[in-house]
Amino acid sequence: MEKTRSQTYTLSLLLMNIFIAFLGISLVIPVMPTIMNKLHISGTVVGYLVSVFAFTQLIVSPIAGRMADQFGRKLMIVIGLFLFAVSEFLFGIGNTVYMLFASRVLGGISAAFVMPAVTAFIADITTLKTRPKALGYMSAAISTGFIIGPAIGGALAEFGHRIPFFTAAGLGSFAAVLSFISLREPNRNPENKTIKMERNGLKKILSPLFFVPFVIILISSFGLASFESLFSLFADHKFGFTPGDIAIMITGGAIIGAVTQIFLFDRMTIWWGEIRLIRYSLIVSAGLVFLMTVVNSYWTIMLVTFTVFVGFDLMRPAVTNYLSKIAGDEQGFVGGMNSMFTSLGNVFGPIVGGMLFDIDLNYPFYFATIIIFIGVCLTIFWKEPVKL
Repeated sequence: MEKTRSQTYTLSLLLMNIFIAFLGISLVIPVMPTIMNKLHISGTVVGYLVSVFAFTQLIVSPIAGRMADQFGRKLMIVIGLFLFAVSEFLFGIGNTVYMLFASRVLGGISAAFVMPAVTAFIADITTLKTRPKALGYMSAAISTGFIIGPAIGGALAEFGHRIPFFTAAGLGSFAAVLSFISLREPNRNPENKTIKMERNGLKKILSPLFFVPFVIILISSFGLASFESLFSLFADHKFGFTPGDIAIMITGGAIIGAVTQIFLFDRMTIWWGEIRLIRYSLIVSAGLVFLMTVVNSYWTIMLVTFTVFVGFDLMRPAVTNYLSKIAGDEQGFVGGMNSMFTSLGNVFGPIVGGMLFDIDLNYPFYFATIIIFIGVCLTIFWKEPVKL
């Protein structure tokens, strides 16, 4: 009983840390245009600022995952949260483009440190049976942070356009100190030691056990990023949506995603298993992304935009849960590779999507539909190991 209570407290603390980190990230969204105007930054430079974050995370994630296995989950989480705080503070005081890029590099390192370590920590304190619910809660914490962050950031911006950055830095520091004081390094879960890793490095990534889920992660993140970064522009250019309409659209979708992750994800995992859930989620995502190019009335647009991300919201924790089950005692390594392949898609997806958007507003969505459908085809040949 005492052990269960301790695990619940630890999980709650981890979820709070993730929530605070993503709340801090989204706090600054409303004031980014003001920063752009103040420093006379072009849209191209903003695109580079987004890409350098993802690229840094891409490079550092595999190393950070290994470090989480070698030096411990808690250390990586605490350092990552402190780096996040420094990153946001630098952006807040930044008066040159170079400082902003330095901030984004630190932000990418912090994300690479925190995410694999938190995922591995959750794998250590949960059983194979309870893990899907915990990972669903983690995804919901991320979504909820994104939901309320922009609203809080907009309110804070009334007191100064740099206040949201300093607030995010304060939240990151608070989370880091709280984690340092309250978190205890978990014992490695004996359930995770039933699978022995015989390959190392590239051979392990290319083995059938890991290669297919990693490619699924890359395909889905690439397809999602190719249109997600242009979502607001698409709604504005094609449908004439106001900022208020766009806020309702994004908030509604995030709420539905969070509710789905909390109340349905673990049940769907039990009913179908991860591979079938991933396949069905990708099918739903491909259909809804394509529908974005077809709908034309206000309410049908709102209905599709509210639900277009649900498939992705279910697919991501399903892949994470599957990888956690096959990772054995190398949870940090697998979490790092998960983060790396996600970042790889996030680096190149917006670039391709932006080029297609300049040709035709619908092309990024057609492209994403095709890429996601390739992922669906790949899952047909994906077989779960007999051991699982």
